[in-house]
Amino acid sequence: MDRRTVLASLGAVVAASPVRAQEAPQWPSPVIDMHFHIRRTPELNIAHQRGAGVAAANVLARTNDAAAVTALQVQNPALFPSWFGSTDVAKPDAEQLLNQAVKSGAKGFGELKFPVAADGPEMRRVYDLAAELNVPVLIHFQEIGQPAAPGGYNTGIKRFAAILKAYPKTKFIGHADAFWANVSADYHEQEAYPTGPIVPGGVSDKLLADYPNLFADTSANSANNALSRDPAFTADFLKRHQDKLHFGSDCNCDDGKGGGAAQNSDRVAPR
Repeated sequence: MDRRTVLASLGAVVAASPVRAQEAPQWPSPVIDMHFHIRRTPELNIAHQRGAGVAAANVLARTNDAAAVTALQVQNPALFPSWFGSTDVAKPDAEQLLNQAVKSGAKGFGELKFPVAADGPEMRRVYDLAAELNVPVLIHFQEIGQPAAPGGYNTGIKRFAAILKAYPKTKFIGHADAFWANVSADYHEQEAYPTGPIVPGGVSDKLLADYPNLFADTSANSANNALSRDPAFTADFLKRHQDKLHFGSDCNCDDGKGGGAAQNSDRVAPR
């Protein structure tokens, strides 16, 4: 599922979307959100997409939400044409649950955000399964801990080249703090959202250039921060990697316009 394949598969659905037909256009071209976490109710899912002017979204849900996702898709096939499934990769039934999610219609695994090493045995079995089923893996890379995971999530991005080399048939999508902070060569886990000019040669930038099986998700404040801190670098980065970048929101608001979202983060939309 590379970027062109994703967009091609969604294109016909977007063009026929009844939701878009009922709304005044908000963007110069259809927007496909590849990083949309399922909400508590169908109404909230729809309200967010309509409020944001999104034409179609890839829903991220836990594997035990498969029935809810299917019901949402039946009601709104154009708005929610695909979904990814996630489950705790450290549990012994992880492979079984992910496999079942694909049988239930999931088009990928993710967002995988668990306190394990990205090159550890838990994730390696996921990579093997993803290659077998020919689905991508969306990974949350984070080195700086949070209360829920003091040791971070999918740690070890600076060792990830070995994984990309070892699993050439697995398609990876990079996301979150450590992935985007590492576009700069001077990043050493000093903070989640570094500022200032980017030093060329960062790990993430190099991995995107060197490995055809790695893609990136431009969602959340992590990507916003990385892509807004150095406009000259960003222009070149987008030009070089345009066919490997998926747009995503990772937005937590209720209405697609910021309503109901926590705005007290230290670095919410800092630029």
